[in-house]
Amino acid sequence: MASFTLIIYEAPYAKDRALTALRFATTCDLENHKVRIWLFENGIYLAKKEQNPAQGLINYGQILKDLIKGGIEVKACVVCADARGLTENELIEGVKLSTIHDLVEWTANSDKIITF
Repeated sequence: MASFTLIIYEAPYAKDRALTALRFATTCDLENHKVRIWLFENGIYLAKKEQNPAQGLINYGQILKDLIKGGIEVKACVVCADARGLTENELIEGVKLSTIHDLVEWTANSDKIITF
């Protein structure tokens, strides 16, 4: 099985990139691949608690919660969070604020790195 690091730059709901990343992560997990998610720039909004999208839209936050409950590790850039005024208390449980050093370690130990 392969290991993947997914780097998500795009905010949820603006475009479908974040949803595509979540779908990819879900499929990796179903196929027993190792997958980790790193949230960068506006992608950190994917981890914001209590998302309440308009009726008919998919709740990206709930998908992320389900992935975390299933054992997928999710980290968000602390510098990006600080720049946007987000604290760890405002993020979905299980998402950890981390430094770029963690991303370097993840990518150094992944078979594939995919950005969204």
